[in-house]
Amino acid sequence: MPSPRLAARAVIVERGRLLLVNAYADAQSTLWCVPGGGVDAGHSLPDNLIREVHEETGLTIRVGPPCLVNEFHSPDNGFHQVEIFFRCTLVAGSLSDKWQDPEQIVTRRRWATQDDMATLRVKPDSLIDVAFNRGMGYDPLEIIVGP
Repeated sequence: MPSPRLAARAVIVERGRLLLVNAYADAQSTLWCVPGGGVDAGHSLPDNLIREVHEETGLTIRVGPPCLVNEFHSPDNGFHQVEIFFRCTLVAGSLSDKWQDPEQIVTRRRWATQDDMATLRVKPDSLIDVAFNRGMGYDPLEIIVGP
């Protein structure tokens, strides 16, 4: 069985809104998450996160402290990911529909209020509470959800 994949994700709340991106390359998916992605060996988690957020959104961020650990797996293929979420602040840039993710995974980006998020499919489950109530969280191993 392969080792778990490590990922870093950014919790960016600006003016009462959390930055979300589509979770799958398929633009038809209704699942949203915060930007970030897999960690490249030899680079720190914050450096990886700065790179991932810029690739997915065109934004420049400053990485703060960790605020959530999430892990999920797919029993069908053995995929297991551990994600470390960091509180981040926006340093430069603004969202643009013209921005293209070089990996073409993220095709949609949006800011969402806490009320907006109540109507969206968002993972992990504790993200809303951690983002808006500024707590610390851990989402234990869950089965991966599809598009």
